[in-house]
Amino acid sequence: MGTDEPRTHRNELMRRWCHYMEWLDRLGYATAGFSLLILGMLVFIHAWYVFLAGQFDPKGHVLILPAGLRLLNDILLVIILLELFRTVVRFLQTEVLELEPYLSVGVIACTRKILTASAELSHQQNMTETQFYQYLMDVGLNVTVIIALIGAVFMIRKRPEQLPLPAAASARVGP
Repeated sequence: MGTDEPRTHRNELMRRWCHYMEWLDRLGYATAGFSLLILGMLVFIHAWYVFLAGQFDPKGHVLILPAGLRLLNDILLVIILLELFRTVVRFLQTEVLELEPYLSVGVIACTRKILTASAELSHQQNMTETQFYQYLMDVGLNVTVIIALIGAVFMIRKRPEQLPLPAAASARVGP
């Protein structure tokens, strides 16, 4: 019995340290989540300010299309930030990290890149053939990534439901 006492003390000490580390982990997720939410709100406000302030060039011409494309780009960034925020909240509620929201963020990010590249292309005066082919390769790559990500979402949704492990099977065995 005397040899079990140090082991019991060591196990209790490890459980206490693990509890502190789990608490710090949750605190880290919570602060990251709040940061994503605040950043998303600030980007949203700034995007609308830039949109409303940037309607005219110095000569008084209306620039609704470029300003609108910038606003769309920024709003898609806000959606990405909010989706990441929602993923953090869901993790804090369930302690399960889902893959699908990250795939959705990837689709939104690629769409945002395509729209940004298209906006830049539409406002270039003198484009070389090399620049045009780079644009086409960039768009093609992003479309390919979008298709792959949508395929991954489809596969995740079609996979069989996984049963949770019983508490006894997931408990650590041994010292």
